[in-house]
Amino acid sequence: MTASQDSIDSIRVAAQAADSIKAMDIVAFDVSEPLGITDAFLIASGSSDRHVVSIADEIERRLAELRGVKPLTSEGRDQGQWVLLDYGDFVVHVMYRETREYYDLERLWQDCPTIDLGLEHPEHAEAERTDAEPAVDEAE
Repeated sequence: MTASQDSIDSIRVAAQAADSIKAMDIVAFDVSEPLGITDAFLIASGSSDRHVVSIADEIERRLAELRGVKPLTSEGRDQGQWVLLDYGDFVVHVMYRETREYYDLERLWQDCPTIDLGLEHPEHAEAERTDAEPAVDEAE
């Protein structure tokens, strides 16, 4: 079982919306096989609580405008550390950078296939993250 094309298209719209207002480390996973209750997760980071909320707002606005969908539930806007937008067939996680590092969702879903988001500069988010972190020699 794989994520539906409709979910993938919506995830790509959400990723483009997040990217348009400088979200970092945008990644999506096809979680349909292990979960069965949803097709995909999108994860993006913001640099502050206000940035996190702004990213979530832009994703919600763009998905409503371009795909005609609204979240079934939305949580976390009050704190701005982790905003979850549940659309049923896919889920969007917008997280404050340190919160994302703590929960490390990528580690939990690392065995799931990633979804090509079709962003114009996917290396930009990765470059920002690696510039901020010291290099780690895996041989140590």
